[in-house]
Amino acid sequence: VQFVESGGGWVQPGGSLRLSCAGSGFTFSAFDMDWYRRAPERERECVAAIISDGDQTMYADNVKGRFTISRDNAKNQVYLQMNNLKPEDTAVYYCNRRYVPGPWGQGTQVTVSS
Repeated sequence: VQFVESGGGWVQPGGSLRLSCAGSGFTFSAFDMDWYRRAPERERECVAAIISDGDQTMYADNVKGRFTISRDNAKNQVYLQMNNLKPEDTAVYYCNRRYVPGPWGQGTQVTVSS
């Protein structure tokens, strides 16, 4: 099981980024998937979730209305569209399976600052 996250970078407040995560080593379409983030000196938190067929999504209150999670099971990828980014969104972002997590990937750094 492996996850490779990409798409992070530096962006000014109010900007947007689209993160991608490629999963391998398992039947991607069979698993609910989450996006997590870990900010410096804070616990890892789950910010978005999507069920296996993509029909239902869930969001943490602090990103609701700004982030959108989606997936493409044909490509074994899950995405996180992040709009109206705020400095408090600065973190390393990771994806993982929801109920049966695998090894954590390297994550992708998102920095929001002016």
